[in-house]
Amino acid sequence: MRVDRKFHILGAALAGAIAVLGAGCNNPQDQAAAPPATTTVGTEIDDTVLTTKVKSALFADPDIKSFDLKVETRKGAVQLSGFVNNQEQVERAIAATRAVEGVTSVENGISLKQGDATVGSNVDDGIITAKVRSALVADPSVKSLDIAVVTRKGEVQLSGFVDNQSQIDLATSLAQKVEGVTKVDSELSIKQ
Repeated sequence: MRVDRKFHILGAALAGAIAVLGAGCNNPQDQAAAPPATTTVGTEIDDTVLTTKVKSALFADPDIKSFDLKVETRKGAVQLSGFVNNQEQVERAIAATRAVEGVTSVENGISLKQGDATVGSNVDDGIITAKVRSALVADPSVKSLDIAVVTRKGEVQLSGFVDNQSQIDLATSLAQKVEGVTKVDSELSIKQ
């Protein structure tokens, strides 16, 4: 009985979320101004589930520094980015990702760490990451929620899926202007 109640509540919450997402779609003015959707709510949910499965697979391998990796998914294509200690960790992360059911392709944007990071540089990197995210959010031309930002010793890595090359160029330019950024590595891909 208790399990049935949990599933009932979960089902009601999911139905409510879908209703909220669909509520804005009934305004004719919004439909005329907005470009046609390229993915469905079902695809978005599938990609979120797939991202979670990949993160779990990476976390399950103790030889992969999974907390140093970002995982982005679009229509089954998984993009890995971040920083790891050695090439073996890169290869293990790619293999673990490919082994997840539903993954159609893997884009490797993982970089090797150069030298040891100090507590001070880790704090500085966190501040730089926050500043880059703020710069991306502040520009309405950039779909900042689709972009992951990772920083290591002043080197910023951007990853995710965006609409076009101009968004990649703009995001890269905005990141380069942030104080403390020494290099920007764009692993951004155009949505297919």
